[in-house]
Amino acid sequence: MTTDVRKAPFLPVAVLCCLGFAAVWLPFLHVAPNRLLSGVARSPHEIVLAVAWLAVAGLAWFIRSRTLAIACVSAMVVALPWLAGHDAGRLLDGAAPTSRVQTGAGFWTMWLAAGLLLLDRLRGLSLRWRAATWAAIALAVLSLAMGGAFGDIAIVREYRAQRGVFIDAFWTHVALSGTTLLLALAIGLPLGAWAWRAKRAGGVLLGVFSFLQTVPSLALFALLIGPFAWLARAWPALGALGFGGTGAAPAVFALVLYALLPVLRYTVTGLDAAPADARDAARGLGMSRWHVLARIQVPLGLPVLLSGLRIVAVQTVGLAAVASLIGAGGLGRFVFLGIGQGATDMVLLGTLAIIALAFAMDLLFQGLHALAEVRA
Repeated sequence: MTTDVRKAPFLPVAVLCCLGFAAVWLPFLHVAPNRLLSGVARSPHEIVLAVAWLAVAGLAWFIRSRTLAIACVSAMVVALPWLAGHDAGRLLDGAAPTSRVQTGAGFWTMWLAAGLLLLDRLRGLSLRWRAATWAAIALAVLSLAMGGAFGDIAIVREYRAQRGVFIDAFWTHVALSGTTLLLALAIGLPLGAWAWRAKRAGGVLLGVFSFLQTVPSLALFALLIGPFAWLARAWPALGALGFGGTGAAPAVFALVLYALLPVLRYTVTGLDAAPADARDAARGLGMSRWHVLARIQVPLGLPVLLSGLRIVAVQTVGLAAVASLIGAGGLGRFVFLGIGQGATDMVLLGTLAIIALAFAMDLLFQGLHALAEVRA
């Protein structure tokens, strides 16, 4: 992996490096008396961080070895949280037990710039190299976390205080997203195949689901409360199973409605991916319509379908956060409770967990997509 990184576009690298360098002069940390009040800005290492960003910028653009450039940017991604944890421990030394050290705008901007710069440097490499890089970074951060390097940062203290509730909310979020994806596949794949075959009716169907995409998620969740409450009253057996106006049932139903449009579209596009000559040749060999679908169209269209499922998965993980407003649970609970209480640490705890889960789903479907392309 010795690609000359100077052949890469200059503008993204320049913008991200300038953004990271400018963020050096923003507050790196905030020392607050408790989890609710605003803190005093602290930036203990402005000069060191400025020099580090200049070095990373030079290495990311001018060095010939992409491997070394990726290693340098990855080191920045790992070093920034470590530095925040190290400084948090020093700032809390002798402080009141309720004091919190919160990460500031400077930290988050620099960390985001470093992460985006790493994504830019990884662009064009094989999935194996990209996965190995992110796995190495995750392992390094996890090792530091297990060693207590981040124990004094406010968001980590918030997690420790609500560990049990957070873990339950995390798995509820996974269950909502997974159930939605499975139902969207079970409903969307047959509908997509029908829409591909019956073009006029399929156009009407796609139009209906396109309209549903324009309805705001919170409004759709609210609209479903009444009908689902009526169903629970009309059929008490459904209510006994937890089926009601609030909770997981209307949340999953709404999420499935949002997920169906990309599943339908990518199913139709995937079935069209098989050339007409290949389909005609298969029929000439005596294959039935279902054999052509199963042996020709589905294998050739699977990469396209997986691209659609990747969008659905990431979209569903994000939208599932809103489901907590109607009692479905999930990580959105921390986001909205934190906003209501003015607790920034709680908001960040839920938000970062949702981002991490969406990122993991994205990597999973990228891997499946690469595997499908190899087999196709």
